[in-house]
Amino acid sequence: MANRGPSYGLSREVQEKIEQKYDPDLEARLVEWIVAQCGGNIDRPQPGKQNFQEWLMDGTLLCRLINSLYPRGKEPIKKIPETQMAFKQMEKISQFLKAAEAYGVITTDIFQTVDLWEGKDMAAVQRTLMALGSVAVTKDDGHYRGDHDWFHRKAQGHRREFSEEQLRRGQSLIGLQMGSNRGASQSGMTGYGMPRQIM
Repeated sequence: MANRGPSYGLSREVQEKIEQKYDPDLEARLVEWIVAQCGGNIDRPQPGKQNFQEWLMDGTLLCRLINSLYPRGKEPIKKIPETQMAFKQMEKISQFLKAAEAYGVITTDIFQTVDLWEGKDMAAVQRTLMALGSVAVTKDDGHYRGDHDWFHRKAQGHRREFSEEQLRRGQSLIGLQMGSNRGASQSGMTGYGMPRQIM
C-alpha cells in the first residue's frame, strides 16, 4: 500500500464503496486458476485482499499468466526480470495489461496499474483476471489449464448472409410489431412553430 494518510468525507465513502465490490470467493477461484495455469510450483497467498495484492504486485505472476496462454515461442512478454525496483515492477504490470488487451480483453475490463500497485481498486484487478479467464475459455485453443466452470464463455457473433432475393422478400413483409406508414403524407401540416389554423 502507498504511504497515504486516512481519507475522510466523500473520498472515504468512495473508497469504501470500491472496497465493497471485492469478492473473497472470487479471489480463491482466481488464485486456483493462476496456480493451475502457471504451474503448481507457486506459493499460494494467505486469504485476504492485501495478501492477494502483495502476491500479484510485482507483476511477475501476471506476466507468467499471460505468457502461459500462448504457444511456446509466441509469448508476448519475452523477458520477465526478477527485480525489487518499483518502476520495473510497475512496468511488468503495464506489459501484462497491454498483452491482455491484445489477447482479447476489452479495454473497459482492464484495470489501471495503480489499482494493483497501490491497492486502490482490487475489485478492478479481479474483473480483469475474470475477463482474461473468460476469453481463454472461449478461445478453447488448448492453452487454458484449469476447470472450465471457473469462467463463463463469452458470447460470440454469428454472422448471417442473406441472398438478394431473401432481402427483397423481407422488404414486402410488415412485422406484427410495426405499423405501416405507407400512404402517409404531410399534406395539411403547417411549418414548424406556426399555430394550427382551425376553421
